[in-house]
Order: sequence, then C-alpha cells, then structure tokens
Amino acid sequence: MVQKKDGDTGKGNPTAGVDEKKTTIKWDVAGMQTSYANVCNVSSTREEFTILFGINKTWNPEQRELTVDMSDRIILNPFAAKRMAMLLSNVIRQYEDRYGEIALDPAEKIPETQGNA
Repeated sequence: MVQKKDGDTGKGNPTAGVDEKKTTIKWDVAGMQTSYANVCNVSSTREEFTILFGINKTWNPEQRELTVDMSDRIILNPFAAKRMAMLLSNVIRQYEDRYGEIALDPAEKIPETQGNA
C-alpha cells in the first residue's frame, strides 16, 4: 500500500493548511495473487487473528470424512481484523439488499458459543 499526503508543501506556518491535508491511498495491485476458497476457518490469540482458506473438493454429500485442501493463511492484528469484519458485514448487507438474503444450511451455521484458541 502506498500512501501520500496532499497539500503538504513543507513551507511556512506549520499549522497552515492542516484542515486541507487529506490522506489518499493508492492500491498497488501489480504483485497481487488471486485465490479461490469455498471453506474458511478463523482462530485467535490475544495478539492476532488467523484466517485459513481452502477448498473442499468433496462432491458426495454422503461422505462422512472430508478432506479440505488448505491453501492460504492470513494473519491480522485485532484492529485490522475488526476493520475487516466491519467492511465484510457492510458488503454482505449491500449484497443482500441487492440480491436477497444469503441463506445458509443449518449445518453451516456456526453457534455463537463456539470458541477459538
């Protein structure tokens, strides 16, 4: 991520133009990689949140043992994790406003009391 500040001339009164300063963010996607996941899991410690992504390639719903190929792990500090949760919640709400509710199967719903280590 590259950040730059507009309106910062570095000259004159140090308080002049404080209200005009804006931080803009330029998203550099040149080195970005794309992955697909249909399974994810989240765990946490006091210092970080870990999000695991993978693919379930099982097509037989009768199969009792599933193997999920885990492909990516993203580790976030608590502040970035909370910002991500807020952003994702907003995007899901906008999606459901546009296309209708995303209905999860009862087996896919995660109970609130499920703990993470």
